[in-house]
Amino acid sequence: MSRIAALAVVAALGCATPAFANDTTAELGTGGLIFVRSDWISMASEDLYISPDAVRVTYRFENRADEDIESVVAFPMPEISANPYTMQSIPDDTQDNFLDFTVEADGRTIEPQLDQRALAAEVDVTELLKANGIPLFPYGKDVAPAIAKLSQETRDDWVTRGILFPEEFDDGSGWKKVWSPYWRLASTYWWTMTFPAKKAITVKHSYKPSVGGTVATTFLEDGKARGETFERYKGKYCLDSGIVRAVETAAAKDPDRNAPYYETWISYILTTGGNWATNIEKFRLTIDKGSPKNLVSFCGTGVKKTGPTTFVMEAEDFYPERDLEILILQPLDELRGIPGEHPPADAGQGTGN
Repeated sequence: MSRIAALAVVAALGCATPAFANDTTAELGTGGLIFVRSDWISMASEDLYISPDAVRVTYRFENRADEDIESVVAFPMPEISANPYTMQSIPDDTQDNFLDFTVEADGRTIEPQLDQRALAAEVDVTELLKANGIPLFPYGKDVAPAIAKLSQETRDDWVTRGILFPEEFDDGSGWKKVWSPYWRLASTYWWTMTFPAKKAITVKHSYKPSVGGTVATTFLEDGKARGETFERYKGKYCLDSGIVRAVETAAAKDPDRNAPYYETWISYILTTGGNWATNIEKFRLTIDKGSPKNLVSFCGTGVKKTGPTTFVMEAEDFYPERDLEILILQPLDELRGIPGEHPPADAGQGTGN
């Protein structure tokens, strides 16, 4: 699909950022998976690594009960929103497992099941799409031909219901009209796992993140960090004076461009980690910004720089009160392969609460 960006970006401003999540317990309800709290299984530790290229997480769970517990473990994937005005990065659009998600427990590979729901205007349209032969994955190669086979009456009805979006364009040979997907796809991997009584078990995940971004620095106005987006970013990414100064200095050197950095956004849902029996006993987060010339900002406490591109936060008895939002700023000159001046590599590491 032409909407899938080659550089793994969301090209339109204001587009929703894909999110990733901690493991949580769940039960199977009539409407799909329902996330629930476990009162016997605790998360002894979580070691989380996030970069623009990879996400790796290792959990150590402990069953405090006197007997084995069999539980459904769920991992919510980022929602895929089909929108004709935006582009979304999909690491592998040829399969349902579009992030190459893998999971293992104590070194044993687990084959998870996939629960997918299609939503339009907050209404579940999963069975409606299936009944009409429409694949749920909106960016799949078979979606457009399947929509083209629908009757005009059905297409008109689905436009009214927010399932499809009509597009008109001139490709040089006259005006054309197509109907594009407009639904959201919510995917959750889940599996049943046995937690041995009074024992610990190690669970590992890895996948390729789907990242959002812009080819601009959206929190600048006339070369200065200000305005509505800047105020939102201060709360979302904990932008500090160091990163603001670095970006404004770079903008002043090229006032005509006013966009010295390319933004990359990564989200990780930490709050589902609060569904276990206790707080996370030992938590370690590593953020890798990818290049020493990149800037990174995120909210954290006691963050330490541990390498040219890595930053680490460690905590004990950790309760995740907010989800993790990461902003990585890449110099546009580096993106384009053009030599240029760059601010210090460690400028602007947001570590606010």
